[in-house]
Amino acid sequence: MGADHPESPRRLDAIEDRLRVDGSGDFLQRLPAPMAPSAALERVHDAAHVARILTADTSVGEIQIDPDTLMNPHSLEAALHAAGAGLLAVDEVLAGRAGLAFCAVRPPGHHAERARAMGFCFFNNIAVAAAHALASGVQRVAILDFDVHYGNGTADIFKGDVRVLVCQTYQHPLYPHWAGALDAPNLVDVPLRAYSGSAAFRAAVTEHWLPRLESFQPELLLVSAGFDAHELDPLAQLRFTTDDYRWVASVIQGVAEACCQGRVVAMLEGGYHLDALANSVSAFLQPFLGEDLPG
Repeated sequence: MGADHPESPRRLDAIEDRLRVDGSGDFLQRLPAPMAPSAALERVHDAAHVARILTADTSVGEIQIDPDTLMNPHSLEAALHAAGAGLLAVDEVLAGRAGLAFCAVRPPGHHAERARAMGFCFFNNIAVAAAHALASGVQRVAILDFDVHYGNGTADIFKGDVRVLVCQTYQHPLYPHWAGALDAPNLVDVPLRAYSGSAAFRAAVTEHWLPRLESFQPELLLVSAGFDAHELDPLAQLRFTTDDYRWVASVIQGVAEACCQGRVVAMLEGGYHLDALANSVSAFLQPFLGEDLPG
């Protein structure tokens, strides 16, 4: 999206470099992400929206979707692979070939609404994965989103859908200034004030997410794993630490083992301070890889 844009290819390079240095990458199986077919996208997006993105003419240069979101000649391919990663991840987890599948993808997805691309996002990757799981026979899916920005797209797509529980923590007020959906009891929204830190985040998860997850009993956990609530991130003012991401991963792992055979698919959302992003992803993976690993 441009040399100075925070949603940069360097984000994935930083993650890969960190996993190589700390040794945890040796314990991961890497799979190439397929491209999502239109049918999978149209489970959660209007056909007109999908067609607009698929047919956007970038041959003469970048297209500005909104003030923060640009399409260049490579954006469509990247977006299709990002959404396709979630499809493959769900298949791998449901088949028992993986416990956790972590999708290190870009562009992110959780701001993409049913009929609108925005906030660096073209297709809603986590929603595409959730709809694929439901189409594969899963009856109850929980989506957990700890990105610093509210996942308005995920809420827009699944509000009122009793098959999908969506739990979110986020800084408020902050982009995208989502007004909420009071008639959607399946949305568990926990707004946090600027400069909230570890205690507020952990209380939100423990006091708000966990009771709802226990009563909902999901068969699959999907995670919108945004790491831009880290205290070093330049785009917001929450004060999470790297260890908070290790902690929430342990909580998610515990819930998954208790109710859904350990099945977790996590998809990268935000995180724009490269060192903090890389360290936080490594920390998030550690509980799933084993306590004896470095990090």
